[in-house]
Amino acid sequence: QVQLVESGGGLVQAGGSLRLSCAASGNIFRINGMGWYRQTPGKQRELVATVLSAWKTEYADSVKGRFTISRDNAKNTVDLQMNSLKPEDTGVYSCNAAVLAAGSRDEVDYWGQGTQVTVSS
Repeated sequence: QVQLVESGGGLVQAGGSLRLSCAASGNIFRINGMGWYRQTPGKQRELVATVLSAWKTEYADSVKGRFTISRDNAKNTVDLQMNSLKPEDTGVYSCNAAVLAAGSRDEVDYWGQGTQVTVSS
């Protein structure tokens, strides 16, 4: 089994910054993609940013130039630095990891419990 533990959410004023962190632990042979998604009331969960094992990154258009995703393969962590936050960035942010477990041939998606980010205007 694999666990993802997130930290770093909170309340911030518009224009401020927050940094989210996610640590994966458990029966991990290799983590392929890691990323952050967010969900707001009435909307489907959407991709915020992802980073593949080869360092290829992808961002939602709405966060390009403001958010930066980074990962540490040795520590199995992924961080999301969020700058110039806007009220529309408010939501529950969840960490995702595509994990190949030791002894397994299949990759499995794991999710963290989610952390609330609230940006006030």
